[in-house]
Amino acid sequence: MARDGSIEAEKVFVLRPLTEADFQEYSDLLFGSFNAWWWKHGLGCDFYDCRPQDTAIFYDVYNDLTPGCSVAAFHKETDRMMGACFYHPRETHVSLGIMAVHPNYVRYGVAKALVTSILDYTKEHGFKACRLVNSAMNLDSFSLYNRAGFVPRAMFQDMVVTVPQTGIDGRVPEAEHVRDAGLTDVGPMGDLELEVSGIKREIDYRYAVSGRREAMRASVHENQDGGVDGFLFSLRHPAINVLGPCVARTEEVAVALLRHELERFKGIAVLMVVPMQRRKIVEQVYAWGGINVETHVKQVWGTFREYNGIAMPSYLPETD
Repeated sequence: MARDGSIEAEKVFVLRPLTEADFQEYSDLLFGSFNAWWWKHGLGCDFYDCRPQDTAIFYDVYNDLTPGCSVAAFHKETDRMMGACFYHPRETHVSLGIMAVHPNYVRYGVAKALVTSILDYTKEHGFKACRLVNSAMNLDSFSLYNRAGFVPRAMFQDMVVTVPQTGIDGRVPEAEHVRDAGLTDVGPMGDLELEVSGIKREIDYRYAVSGRREAMRASVHENQDGGVDGFLFSLRHPAINVLGPCVARTEEVAVALLRHELERFKGIAVLMVVPMQRRKIVEQVYAWGGINVETHVKQVWGTFREYNGIAMPSYLPETD
């Protein structure tokens, strides 16, 4: 046993990428590990209204985007999956996906080994940054990344809106400029995010508008000159209903995009991750009946450029 009381990792598990044969075990791991944390902290159930097999959407989307870019820990004796994480190499950075560790193996050094493996990949392949968004309420998770060299850069509040069966009442400015996104928008979406956030991930935009997964779609805000001033993804699925990521030049554009995509969720509760300092967006979400359910913090290993506009992360596809 190590000095900090954890079990010495190299004696217990091995790391390898996930395969199709691991599909079901990964889904069960994700369902169990997240719900165990939420129940332990008196917050109810994260995947509260779905079956364990529904969480397979995370494997599907992650593996669609960057096949083979995952790392999992397997017990040397039992071959049981102890923890797993996907990562996503992009044009400008590596995005670290949702980390899941089985509740029975929380002191085996699994999460630390997974993060170290992904940072090693980041450095070995010449990327200048690795980015993630993690729960600010889960101090174990926060500390894991912070100890590994990730620096807090932005704070977000997770807000849930239950959309009435009749839809959201009232119009908002700029709504008339929002439309569904198409493949011709992929390039302008990439240019916009590079301008606003200093990152680019055209594979994500193309995936969202391609229709490969019917659960996902995207909309854009088109300005009077035909350019793109904002875009927003949405995902409607039994495992998770979420708006984001969203990138926009102004808060008004972001609100118009949110209003447009909320119509997809009539009679359903949907989550969005809102920058805390963007009061126009926060107040509008409150006006739609939004409630706060959690807080998240963006942490970045390596280079980071301050936002020049609005950036709202998501969980699928994973953050920015």
